[in-house]
Order: sequence, then C-alpha cells, then structure tokens
Amino acid sequence: MVPVGHGVVTAEALRTLPAPVARYVEASGAVGRPPVSGFRARISGRIRSGPDKPWMTFTGEQTNTYEPDWSRLFLIDATMAGLPTDVLHTFVGAHATMSVRLASLVPVTSVDGAVTAGLDAAETVTLLNDLVLMAPAALVDAPVTWTPIDAHRAGATFSHGGHTVHAELRFGEDGSLVDFVSEDRWRSVAGGRFVRQRWSTPVDERASFRGRVAMRRGRGRWHPPDEEPFDYLEFRLEDITYLPERRPATASDAAPVPAPGNLAPAT
Repeated sequence: MVPVGHGVVTAEALRTLPAPVARYVEASGAVGRPPVSGFRARISGRIRSGPDKPWMTFTGEQTNTYEPDWSRLFLIDATMAGLPTDVLHTFVGAHATMSVRLASLVPVTSVDGAVTAGLDAAETVTLLNDLVLMAPAALVDAPVTWTPIDAHRAGATFSHGGHTVHAELRFGEDGSLVDFVSEDRWRSVAGGRFVRQRWSTPVDERASFRGRVAMRRGRGRWHPPDEEPFDYLEFRLEDITYLPERRPATASDAAPVPAPGNLAPAT
C-alpha cells in the first residue's frame, strides 16, 4: 500500500489485482504517479425514469473522497416540468440521502437511507462504480476483494457502512473497461420504495485528463425482470481533478483516447 502523500504507485503494487484489472489500472496512468485519494468532477447528461418517459437534461458537480473517509457528494442541476430542479445525493458516514428541490427552494422529495430500505445499498454500489469508472488508480489500495474469472472479467466485492455489494467488471480485447454489472443495485419505484434490480454501466468512450485515463461517456442501464433492458442515463464526464493533485482544471487538458466506438456490453 502506498499512503497518500508518500511516493508513487509502482508496477509491483498492481500484482495483487486480477490480470485484467491490473492492465486497466496501468493503462489509466496510475503507475509512476501519486496515489489518488478522491476526485472532483463536472458532469453532464440526461436521465429518465422509464423507457417510455421523457429525457431530462442535467449538469452536475461531484466530489468523492477515499481518505481519510469514504464519501460522495453529487449535486445535479436540471429542469423538471419547466422548473429548475436541484437534486442532491450525499453519502457521508453510514447512510446516504437524496433530496429534490424545485427552484432550489420547494422540497419535492427527501429520502434517508437510515429509514428507507435499499438506498444505502444502492449508493454503496454507486461508490464502487464511481471508483472503477472515474478513479481507476485508486483501485490499487481500495478495500475491494477480487475474484478472478477469466482474461476479460473479474468479480469485485466491496463493503461500506455495513453493506456488502458485488459487481462484475468486463473488459474488451484492448484491455479497456466496457461494462460494470451488479445484481445489488436498488431502483426507485412508485410509492417511494426501492426494489433490487440488475444494473449495468456500459462505457462508450474514454479520455485522458492531464495524463490520467477515465471514462468520458457512458450509460446507466436497468435490467427489469421479464422486460427488455433500457438505458435510463446518458453520462459525460466533462472534467475531473484528482486529489491530492490540485492543479486547476482546464478544458483543453482533456484529450480523447483512441478506443473502439460505440462499445457494446460484454457477453
């Protein structure tokens, strides 16, 4: 383990990872650079609540930390029913929360993982997903238990705040991540309930952000039982700054990485 602020990540540190994960982390630009303790990101995209529902565009600001404690803060600005809408996701400590306000003033929805079954588990999967897609260098020291599957897949088990979740990482022939699949995500449904449902995040494009490679464009996909899977989220990482590297971000620093276009989920 390389403590933050001490030295750099070495190729030796990657040997504890399954082979496809190690190749992915190395290709992300982790080796020879300081370890990552978190990130700040600017995001854009669109989202919908179901396959027959209208899309809602959004922009967002996100901050995740891994040291000294794990946390996730994600503020979304969108428009709903013609009104500006703020959505705030927080995961600090053992419980996650989600709140929705119209015009930054009128409360619409407030959900607390301490009282709502499924939210904490759902956000635990999201913590792992953020780590894999946007901060692969932090996988070196992450509290993840790995299960090698084959040359293109690896299983990940992650625990946080009393919840343990699982995911399968799928990689293409060129070593890039093409999908993240979990059976442990919970989906919000009518009545304020959450139901457990298969969830995946196909990756469509990567980019280099000041020498570190991460997902540029991806999607969120629900797999309802007895129904066709559908994309409910389209996501673009506009910029990302890694901690403790605090250099100010500039748009010109993000460069696309050559990769197969329109990558399909691995099978």
